[in-house]
Amino acid sequence: MIGGLGPESTIDYYRSIIARFRARRPNGGYPQVIINSLDIDKGIAMLDAGRLDDLTDYLAAGMELLVRAGADFGFIAANTPHLVFDEVQRRSSIPLVSIVCASSDYAKALGLKKVGLFGTGFTMQASFYPEEFQRAGITLVRPKESEREFIHRKYIDELLNNRFLPETKTEILSIAQRMKNEDGIEALVLAGTELPLLLRDSGTPDIEFLDTTVIHVEAIVDVLLGRTAHTFG
Repeated sequence: MIGGLGPESTIDYYRSIIARFRARRPNGGYPQVIINSLDIDKGIAMLDAGRLDDLTDYLAAGMELLVRAGADFGFIAANTPHLVFDEVQRRSSIPLVSIVCASSDYAKALGLKKVGLFGTGFTMQASFYPEEFQRAGITLVRPKESEREFIHRKYIDELLNNRFLPETKTEILSIAQRMKNEDGIEALVLAGTELPLLLRDSGTPDIEFLDTTVIHVEAIVDVLLGRTAHTFG
């Protein structure tokens, strides 16, 4: 696991992988998980400066350390790095389980046709989620620009610093409800692995949250248990 992006979601990933593995194989012991915790501030600085080649180098080098440690496959415990995922996968000698592919497969299996997208500003502005969901026949709707700016600021200043404030939760839920009412979204993709830590179990009866951490973890456990997966990048 490439983690540290940020630390709280990495802890959530680790706990969730262990819990799901043991739930699905009660007498199967524990999976071996190798974690390489990278410097999130360094990664954000590269994103802010548009230094995607440097980010690719940073993530690819981090993945290579996992390979040297004996990993059979890898994954990145975050959504935003998918800006360079294809290149990191190309340079990796082991397959990578994609959080975006897993989320698209999950939404398609639910029969969804129109969903919203929350995440960092980088993720909400990028094309990797809309393109992957479009291939699955699903329209993806972004928040308004002012809403994207608000979510991004709260994400960087609060969520990545382990601050989960009730007033932030209330405001973000109101954006979700507006998108339901005005844009007609059927569900909302929480495409930032800190967002579930703020919003998990906060869905309303008429809008479902697609928790990308939970979805990704299930795909990872599929691979750990030797099941055929369609979520490699």
